[in-house]
Amino acid sequence: MASVPATTLQDRPLAGRVALVTGGARRIGRAIALELARQGADIAFTYRHSQREAAALETELLALGVRAGGIRADLTRPTLAAAALEAVLDPLGRLDVLVNNAGRYDAAPFEAITDRQWNAMIATNLTAPFLVSRAALPRLRAAGGGRIINITSVGALRAFPTHAHYCASKAGLSHLTRAMARALAPEIQVNAVAPGLIAFDPVLTAWEQHMCNRTPLGRAGTAEDVAGAVVFLANCPPGLTGQTLVVDGGLALVPSP
Repeated sequence: MASVPATTLQDRPLAGRVALVTGGARRIGRAIALELARQGADIAFTYRHSQREAAALETELLALGVRAGGIRADLTRPTLAAAALEAVLDPLGRLDVLVNNAGRYDAAPFEAITDRQWNAMIATNLTAPFLVSRAALPRLRAAGGGRIINITSVGALRAFPTHAHYCASKAGLSHLTRAMARALAPEIQVNAVAPGLIAFDPVLTAWEQHMCNRTPLGRAGTAEDVAGAVVFLANCPPGLTGQTLVVDGGLALVPSP
């Protein structure tokens, strides 16, 4: 990990802080890591399979004038999750912000969901954030408290019939956020961001276009929308905890079809 002169970090609200973003190499995680770095935070991140994307992200982060490093990790296994956190955070010396972003998503009719699909969804979207948060507590407390931000989903609020396993996992994470906020107060603030439809391709599928048409703002969300919400929660007033910031263009306000 490389460092840069402190003068390059002046006037950035997260300067001097360290953030860990799980699943940081691609898509929403990448946008979160880059936006936190633009605000001055040093960045640690994990990834599962995206080694090439991870290397590219580390290069981009260093170019922003912050310290950065990533590690490949299976966060669903307690011992491996704890070891990965220690390895990626040791060079940075502290932890102030944890973003539990790593997630899994797939669709299937309810009766077609296999045991393997169900278990994998719960392990990645619910168990891993619990394991990572638990392992991160000593470092967060050593830094004087901190922020935990869980990435849930509008699927935690709305029931989608072909995403029962996904909705259940994200609803669990949403309630875990509230329970953690009570359990870890007053030292640590715990909040969540719940994205709606996020488009990664400029050409929308028919289903994505249908969802956009039902969304009050009339557009799909972007990874940068989510990243902006995370930055807000990373530097929000000290009285804010146990809340979910829904970034869905108003979709959750619309009755289900």
